[in-house]
Amino acid sequence: MSNRIFKPLLESLLAGSGVRIGGDRPWDIQVHRNRMYRRALRGSLGIGEAYIDGDWDCGQLDEMFRRVLTSDIQQRPLMRAAGWLKELQSRFMNLQTRRRSLAVAEEHYDIDHRMYALFLGPWNQYTCCFFDGTTDLEQAEVLKLEMLCDKLELKAGDRLLDVGCGWGGFAKYAAQNRGCEVIGISLSAEQIRYAVDYTKGLPVTIHKLDYRDLPDAGLPPFDKVSIVGMIEHVGYRNYAGIMDVVHEVMKPNGLFLLHTIGNCEETTVVDPWIEKYIFRNSMVPAMNQLAGAAEGRFVIEDWENYGHYYVPTLQAWHDRFNANWDRIRALPTGKPFDERFRRLWNYYLMSSKAAFDVEKLHLWQLVMTRRNSGRGVYRRVLRRSPEQHLPAAHDAPNQALDAA
Repeated sequence: MSNRIFKPLLESLLAGSGVRIGGDRPWDIQVHRNRMYRRALRGSLGIGEAYIDGDWDCGQLDEMFRRVLTSDIQQRPLMRAAGWLKELQSRFMNLQTRRRSLAVAEEHYDIDHRMYALFLGPWNQYTCCFFDGTTDLEQAEVLKLEMLCDKLELKAGDRLLDVGCGWGGFAKYAAQNRGCEVIGISLSAEQIRYAVDYTKGLPVTIHKLDYRDLPDAGLPPFDKVSIVGMIEHVGYRNYAGIMDVVHEVMKPNGLFLLHTIGNCEETTVVDPWIEKYIFRNSMVPAMNQLAGAAEGRFVIEDWENYGHYYVPTLQAWHDRFNANWDRIRALPTGKPFDERFRRLWNYYLMSSKAAFDVEKLHLWQLVMTRRNSGRGVYRRVLRRSPEQHLPAAHDAPNQALDAA
């Protein structure tokens, strides 16, 4: 009965996307359990959960998502209804309070670091890498890190604050290759444990600290401040607040670099499936939201989009994740890395890849100075090519990968 009632609804939803149910093309959907049709009534959340549970498959998930995202499916009532409650909630309350900010750290970043090490490059970069003239993930990590250092004009003796320092990759790179003193902060206990060991012997200090507590932490002012892949967890209600914090802890003539995923349209929430299973209480900022928060505090000296580099980045992570799946599955953890976990990550990586490919999402780098800083015109950094002399990726072996 449910097959006769709900299958036509799903087929009508997919109409115009070029994706068929039971078709013979790699991007067509193959349904294994009829309950998938009923679950699809919950929009992207139900469809994603059905995939995790093995109710359906697709030979080329990224191509299927690319076709769906370039159609008008996302605007249809069935797809929008699933996120309506969360969107309404975001309009009336702050989804990124101190307490709620811990959820993404505990559920996503506190996963055993050895799992991440088995698909990331040697510098543990869990943000977009720069495939500029290279197809190698390790080289792309170095190009990205060099770009960050160059845009911040990092030099020996600078004090750098890295807000949301992750596993310490950028902190280690800046200290090791530019002679900086680095303070990194994170809310993830697992990341902090790893980063402390990873940066041992360098002028790097890692703190478990909410960015809101920085002004009262008793730290001397910083020459440079970076936020790389963290403001996606801050929320639109807090953008002005985090800009105030950076303004307060940075020297008057300092530089602030913000590296973030960007949204092609203004929202206050993320996709319901991503919110539940990947990044709790998170959202991707739109251009006007960031510009509005910077207004009156900073001058935006440079704003560039590198979104297309996320396509090969996500493909590389996907390929390495699956190539190392047997090793990941064998890791002894409290919460096992089982088949549902594998399917969840493949769904996440390939849906994200498609979103960048069709420019629903962007990757922005903003360089800012404090108003009235007196620095003059910002010297825009030219891109480096792999042929130029760069530190070798293997200079920073991924300790977690070795341990795995």
